Amino acid sequence: MRTDRRRFMGAALAGGLAATLSSSCSGPEARVSRSGSRRADYSRLDEILREPVLKRGLFSRAVIIKSLELLRYGSSFLCRVRSSDGAEGISVAHSGMNSLYPIFVNALRPFFIGKDARDLDLLLEKVFIYRLNFRLSGMAIGIPLATIEFAILDMLGRIANRSMGELIGEIHHRRVAVYQATEYRERPVEESLELIKRDVAEYDAHAVKIKVGGLMFMTRDINAVGPEGRTERIIPLIRETFGDEMALYADANGFYGVDEAIRVGRLLEEYDYGFFEEPVLFDWYEETKEVADALRIPIAGGEQEYSLHGFRWLIANDGLQIVQPDNYYFGGMIRSMKVARMAQAFGKACTPHMSGGGLGYLYMIHFVSVLANAAPHHEFKGLGTRVQFECRTSPLKVVEGKIEVPTGPGLGVEIDPDFIRKHEAVKG
Repeated sequence: MRTDRRRFMGAALAGGLAATLSSSCSGPEARVSRSGSRRADYSRLDEILREPVLKRGLFSRAVIIKSLELLRYGSSFLCRVRSSDGAEGISVAHSGMNSLYPIFVNALRPFFIGKDARDLDLLLEKVFIYRLNFRLSGMAIGIPLATIEFAILDMLGRIANRSMGELIGEIHHRRVAVYQATEYRERPVEESLELIKRDVAEYDAHAVKIKVGGLMFMTRDINAVGPEGRTERIIPLIRETFGDEMALYADANGFYGVDEAIRVGRLLEEYDYGFFEEPVLFDWYEETKEVADALRIPIAGGEQEYSLHGFRWLIANDGLQIVQPDNYYFGGMIRSMKVARMAQAFGKACTPHMSGGGLGYLYMIHFVSVLANAAPHHEFKGLGTRVQFECRTSPLKVVEGKIEVPTGPGLGVEIDPDFIRKHEAVKG
């Protein structure tokens, strides 16, 4: 089954990326062989992790970070960075900054002041050591760090007259195909269906992701089948409603135990769903692999993953076929690109998880624009935002299931100066 799944991924990536791994065997000699193969896999991944992502050669002289401000207006947060030469970049923070801003101000900002922005790859490693910031894991450090990185990339893009994507890779996708991410798992099936149909119609979606199972707070038993057998009803109903031409995906958000995840995965296979996201808890690595080994449907994950070495294990051990780093949660595009590169080397696809309001979808499409191993569709949750901005190089609308990526420098948009002026600097 694992070989079948690799064939699926190789076809999906249309680049012959699928890697051939040795088949399972037993006995001391086989274990030694597997151990040696695994060490070689890890060495290969470590080489990828050492490769720089930012195109430093685009900048002939130092770009010294003179100031790094966090600006706030109610629940809206912006980051503004300025260089000693007067260059400026700005980013829109994730909604989680509302509770995480002290980490930005006290644990991260002092480290970046006075540093050369051309060293961004190294800075994103060293900041974890600064003041023992590695003790802050997951979203706690990821969201503030990504907000800083996005602002620096915006500034560097404006200096080099390149888009964010062009700073970290080669453009492969001028338009990004999206899937409509839906929620509604707490609603009755019939109500959920009507809401999903509404969302698909609003955004001309050609692909949809549904939720299966429940949320962990909705049941005492992590191995439960979900509320009132809802999953068994909605999986075939969505396929029946949208037909064979619609690409369908499913997300369990870590709800199931292994046996139940396998059972649900086989139902998804029966109705031709494209991937099964987070079938078990994200940090159950061995269990994730156990589910992956039992199914043909590609297993996706990474939304909650905070460690480069966590992704390294999942890729080397074939626990995931599709990696989903979240640009905000994981600390920015450069760290996420390292994950995508590791996945590409092993014939696996990347489709980033997309979170946060603001302009999260813009950061997502810039990242996807440079993915050589991009999955067929990418997460999209709508265009709604309170951020006031203008984009001259893209209508930023979903047309035939795709969004055109801005080609202007940096983020490719101009945030309204009056909107920025409403924000005040966060002191601490």
